[in-house]
Amino acid sequence: MPTGPDASLRPADHSVPLSDLTVGALLRSTAATHGEAIALAGVPDDGGPRRLWTYNELLAEAESVAAGILERVPLGSRVAIWAHNIPEWPVFEYAAALAGVTLVTLNPTLRAVELEHALRASDAAMLVYADHSRAYDMAEVAGKVGAGLPQLRHVVSVADWESLKGACPLPSDEEITAAGIPAQLQFTSGTTGAPKAVLLSHRAVVNVSRLTFEGLGVEEGATVVSPLPMFHTAGCVISCLGPLWSGGTFTLVERFSPKRLLDVLRESPGAVLTSVPTVLTALNDVAKGDTAPPVLSAVLTGAAPVRAQLIAETERLFSTTVFNLYGQTELASVLTLTRPDDSAELKTSTVGRPLPHAEVKIVDPRSGEVQPLGVQGEICARSYQQMIAYYGDAEATAAKVDADGWLHTGDLGSMDATGTLRIDGRLNEIIIRGGENISPASVEEVLCEVPGVRDAVVLGIPDDRWGEIVAAVLQPAAAASPDPAAVLALCTERLSPHKIPALWFLADEFPLTASGKIQKFRVREIIAADGFHRLDSGAPASHHVHA
Repeated sequence: MPTGPDASLRPADHSVPLSDLTVGALLRSTAATHGEAIALAGVPDDGGPRRLWTYNELLAEAESVAAGILERVPLGSRVAIWAHNIPEWPVFEYAAALAGVTLVTLNPTLRAVELEHALRASDAAMLVYADHSRAYDMAEVAGKVGAGLPQLRHVVSVADWESLKGACPLPSDEEITAAGIPAQLQFTSGTTGAPKAVLLSHRAVVNVSRLTFEGLGVEEGATVVSPLPMFHTAGCVISCLGPLWSGGTFTLVERFSPKRLLDVLRESPGAVLTSVPTVLTALNDVAKGDTAPPVLSAVLTGAAPVRAQLIAETERLFSTTVFNLYGQTELASVLTLTRPDDSAELKTSTVGRPLPHAEVKIVDPRSGEVQPLGVQGEICARSYQQMIAYYGDAEATAAKVDADGWLHTGDLGSMDATGTLRIDGRLNEIIIRGGENISPASVEEVLCEVPGVRDAVVLGIPDDRWGEIVAAVLQPAAAASPDPAAVLALCTERLSPHKIPALWFLADEFPLTASGKIQKFRVREIIAADGFHRLDSGAPASHHVHA
């Protein structure tokens, strides 16, 4: 096992002190210094005027709702919000923190069975819901599900917002901290299977948002525009809490539409955009036809592999810098990020260095030993920001966090001498063809350079002869389709023969989580059901494919 400077082990940087504020105390602190600044701007889906709150107004509203929460449920309870990106969402987030209860964040697309599971798994005592999300009748579903859950004592519509307010005394910051009440219960994105319930501390979400914004050099009073779903950590932690540290404005876009988002950015000169690659791709497609796209001070993106050409295109269109962030729900969203002083090569090919206070190492997935610098292995982290536990699942928690406190991300990557990480994909997505390990991300990167390819998914398909063979699913660009000859030519030039896909498919779109991640297990299911168009004439006869 390598030790010292040759080991893929990055010690924690403790030069920056951590904050001990809760989310509620952070809001109070910012209101005391930036009371009349615009804290929250809600951008409605119908094109109507923005709804605005100053920090003083936001605090007063959140304290009133917090009192109403405590008139219904005791300190330390779990309260759920099931709504799309309406401005009441962040208000309720702050209210839950001020009340000393744990916020349960729910995907507004959940169907009845999924909603019931999430409410049972979280032991939620209260549910606040939106009546509708697009054409989805959430009120009807909430009523039916709520009637069958005895522990869910209060079910309240956002339409009855005024009824949520109360006047009882609120707990102090010290009481909430002393009681060890978690800030949030977040469900994982479900890219590889059933979502798990992740408990996150106030210390985690408050400091990750702060250190992310400090690491990126976000200016005082900056406007942050987010079309990301609030129930995900990228929405309710980074996008929402980050602006509090600089007295900035959180602009919440109710529905993602690339044209609408472009208009919002034009109305917010020099804004910081938080995004995922799917959002950027669609936004860029619209911006290419714009004579003068708005200038952005920064673009934050992550949650899925970010192609170098997407970064370059975004920077050119919006005269900005794109920062690549890496993390997961279990790490309160962000573990590493590229920095303003990084080279262009680092910004486009890595996910940067760890945040302060985070130890990171790369280990052999089989032996657990630390890998040498530059050698691929599983990314592990140990930090204040990691999850408290998977709620109600001690077995899954023990499988995620080892006896020494290291959280195993399940992601493959490598580290250089500066602690900079490169991501190679998920550990459970590695393709083993004839004993050779193939990283899908390395093949996807090449495929996305082909003209006419908007995105690509590469995965392994069971095969009698090779164990697995490589399959590629290409998503055509809006105005063109990939030329099979050009695809194969580039693969032959850039990839070892065993990495070149044997099966080729076309997809109009990929199944995504609400946070914009591609669900590879669903892609595999669609292939098995012959749901994609075959681009090739069929696999070689010797492959005997069993999809």
